[in-house]
Amino acid sequence: MKTGKLVVLGSINADHILNINHFPQPGETVIGKQYTLAFGGKGANQAVAAGRSGADISFIACVGDDDIGERVRKQLASDHIDTQSIEAIKDSTTGVALIFVNAEGENVIGIDAGANKAVTPEYLDRYKQQVIGASALLMQLESPLETVIAAAKIAKDNDTQVILNPAPACELPDELLARVDMITPNETEAEKLTGIKVDSNEDAARAAKALHDKGIATVIITLGSKGVWLSQNGEGKLVAGFRVKAVDTIAAGDTFNGALVTALLEGKPMDSAVRFAHAAAAIAVTRPGAQPSVPWRKEIDDFLAQQEA
Repeated sequence: MKTGKLVVLGSINADHILNINHFPQPGETVIGKQYTLAFGGKGANQAVAAGRSGADISFIACVGDDDIGERVRKQLASDHIDTQSIEAIKDSTTGVALIFVNAEGENVIGIDAGANKAVTPEYLDRYKQQVIGASALLMQLESPLETVIAAAKIAKDNDTQVILNPAPACELPDELLARVDMITPNETEAEKLTGIKVDSNEDAARAAKALHDKGIATVIITLGSKGVWLSQNGEGKLVAGFRVKAVDTIAAGDTFNGALVTALLEGKPMDSAVRFAHAAAAIAVTRPGAQPSVPWRKEIDDFLAQQEA
């Protein structure tokens, strides 16, 4: 991947987080603790991870015409992100995520898109020059699918690398997958895309092959604490992560994605970039919340230095 600018296209949410001992069954009420309001959204989380990791980054997104939207934009700017392509949408609310985190650090999430729905192909068209001039475009699936497809087309026509984190899980058209250079699903998302349940390395290899057959050169299937299955042009292997005590995994995948693309844009070899991203995600899961958990570059470098000492 050529060195240069990163553009993230994605979502911005206000995360309402409640810690509980176990997830409730239908009809069950559970007592929670440590309620917090934090800024999130997969797009924003990945943009923050890239910004704090040292990327030259801009972010195409929308917030509501509300106090939280203004606070989010200021926070993103402080995370070294170019926010010129983030607009406040009149008579709209900033996206919302309602999040339960259990005692094991696992989470379940429900979202209301709010202003994220305004990231339309027409909105993208106002900022398409950012995509044309970038080295890489990083996207997720909390924005309208037609916009994700339109952005991939613009990127592919202008030699901008397309990295897709296909979350939340859904089936995707071949016209999008054929324009993706790198895809980073977790096990659930890989199964949704390929129909192959990923319970082993062999399953991961088969799922990766199915995605290669769609035209995607690099497939990275994230496997939680086990690490990732990295497959490039049909050659796959497990790249283990770092062992840490997880407190909250909510931003693990987003942190991994933002840090990974940053490292690749710096010219790191793929294995080194994955190790860098693993380190960033390992730090993130030891802290509560989404963006509050995302580490800065010095923290990642110090963590890696400690691992190698």
